[in-house]
Amino acid sequence: MKKQLTILFLLATFIANAQKEPKEKDSIPVLLGEVHLIKILKKQLETEMKMAVSVDEYLASSDNISFIKRGAYAWEPLLNNMNTERSIITIDGMHIFGACTDKMDPVTSYVESSNLSKIDIKSGQSGGLSGATVAGSIDLKRKSTPFGLAKKWNGNYQSGFEFNNKQFFNLGNVAYSSDKLVAEGSISYRKAENYSDGNSNEINYSQYKKFNTSLGLAYKTSELSSLKVDAIFDMARDVGYPALPMDLSLSRAIITSASYKQLFDKGIFRVWDTKVYFNTIEHEMDDTTRPENLVHMDMPGWSTTYGLVSKVNLHKENYSLETQLNAYNNLSIAEMRMYPQDRSKRTMFAYSWPWVTTRYAGLSLNNRWDISEKSALNFGGSLGVNYNHSKYVDFNWIFHPDAPQEKTRFLPSLYGGYTLNLHQFNFSVGAGYGERAPSVSEGYGYYIYNSYDRYDYIGNPNLKNEISYEANASAGFKTKKMSIQTKVNYFYISNYIIGRVLSMGSPMNYQSVGVKGYTSLDYATLFNFSLNADYTILKNLNWSGSVTYARGQDDDGGNLPFIRPLSYLTSLHFSYQNYGFQTSVNGDFEQINYSPEYGEDQTPSYTIWNLSANYTFNLNKYKAIVQVGAENIFNEYYSTYADWGNIPRMGRNIFTSLKFKF
Repeated sequence: MKKQLTILFLLATFIANAQKEPKEKDSIPVLLGEVHLIKILKKQLETEMKMAVSVDEYLASSDNISFIKRGAYAWEPLLNNMNTERSIITIDGMHIFGACTDKMDPVTSYVESSNLSKIDIKSGQSGGLSGATVAGSIDLKRKSTPFGLAKKWNGNYQSGFEFNNKQFFNLGNVAYSSDKLVAEGSISYRKAENYSDGNSNEINYSQYKKFNTSLGLAYKTSELSSLKVDAIFDMARDVGYPALPMDLSLSRAIITSASYKQLFDKGIFRVWDTKVYFNTIEHEMDDTTRPENLVHMDMPGWSTTYGLVSKVNLHKENYSLETQLNAYNNLSIAEMRMYPQDRSKRTMFAYSWPWVTTRYAGLSLNNRWDISEKSALNFGGSLGVNYNHSKYVDFNWIFHPDAPQEKTRFLPSLYGGYTLNLHQFNFSVGAGYGERAPSVSEGYGYYIYNSYDRYDYIGNPNLKNEISYEANASAGFKTKKMSIQTKVNYFYISNYIIGRVLSMGSPMNYQSVGVKGYTSLDYATLFNFSLNADYTILKNLNWSGSVTYARGQDDDGGNLPFIRPLSYLTSLHFSYQNYGFQTSVNGDFEQINYSPEYGEDQTPSYTIWNLSANYTFNLNKYKAIVQVGAENIFNEYYSTYADWGNIPRMGRNIFTSLKFKF
């Protein structure tokens, strides 16, 4: 604890001293609730510490996002410390739903950093353009090469090795651009073995293999219009989940879309962009790799979605409007099959997702009025209609005899915000209201085993809409050499959906201790705070630091699960000619506000030190970058509040990477 307090004290002192030396007046615009995780000029997702990051590692660099980890692969992103049921995660605006009842396949697991250009995060109701949400939205933006580039061919290839888990990876993408045609593609492959923790113990079932490829073709139909088709194929095999009693034998996804974009050079209409899409996901869980299980279980799942996204941008003088229509149809199916060692002697079959169809249609508006050069007003909202139908509602009738086979819900939202820039200062305030429908698991799940608290979970089709009331604010200061920004938000969520022990029913899984049913609390509250600072010490030496804190409570004053404790990050970046050096220290304080009722226990504080160096050089006509670094240099043994079942994190990991650009 003393080590963490010392680091924070030095960080705060450094910020205070930096503020005493402003030399140049400046201002930065702040879009309420919106975070862009990548600079526009970058062409691939990277962090300062590491070039070859996964999508999960890149998202983790945002102070808005934390993760639940069940292994080394496919982490579940928590936006504003809320689980994925309360957020919207899309790929280029397309709605995609995982096929795993245990959340082993979040949407972020079906793309690679090599085929993405940026990630847009919008907090709270400002993320409502894509549909009904409480926490906000995460949109994974695919690469999009412009027409008519002077350099017709461009691309890059990256390969590397990580020593702790013997991970070998290859990432590559290429694009061709002419006046009329653009073609782009990417391919990646990662293979990792079991990793070792800080005590040099091997963590069994933490291996994985992942293959991903994508293709995009665009044709310019006129000077101001174009057609584009895209496809992504992703497959993971032999993925271990050390925190779960089951592993993944196969996960496969096909994600396709066709879009038409029309630009306007006159009038108030600026852009019309319409996309139709289709995606299908297959996910197969089994525990045959676990010899300790006397009774085996297979849990295959399927998710199929087709939909439409159509948006129009209008602009006149100091007023702009974005309107977006979203519509999709999703079918979610998941099965449970129990059998002894002989698969042919199946002893049980049930649907954990009983063929649930979800149809959604919604219209969203986002308005911006630039009141002056220094201030702006953002406001908007949406109205959505959500329809559910359960084909085998008999499973739900066991616990809820009056449950309807189909249910229609209306989901409204409203938000507004004001931003002000005064010389070197910027301020924003905002508020929002929104409703969301229960997820497939919350509404229709049947005996979904949760290994975290060791309960089987039952859905409830009669749950009310979850209602969120939100307030947020930010303040910042910037000069030529330094910047500091603080943000806060507060959520009051009525009908908060969570699992509570049922008095009826007995567990189906032999590892379960009981049965919980999804129910609604009267309310829950959630507070998030972040402070970010950046300071240019010398021309080639830059420091940055951040502190985050969150607090979540239910209607009895009890702690909500998976709420991040006080955490911090401080880093230095130095460059000299073709060399670059980076070092960072990050960690969490002790988790004191944990929730035993939901399976949590107290996790201690930890501090991790990372270091990397890179060198840029020319190889014939190509630009090349080589990087070497180490994560968790002191080989600390630790587990965080969000590590499922207290599975320890990776110990010291030395990584290398080589990238070619052409």
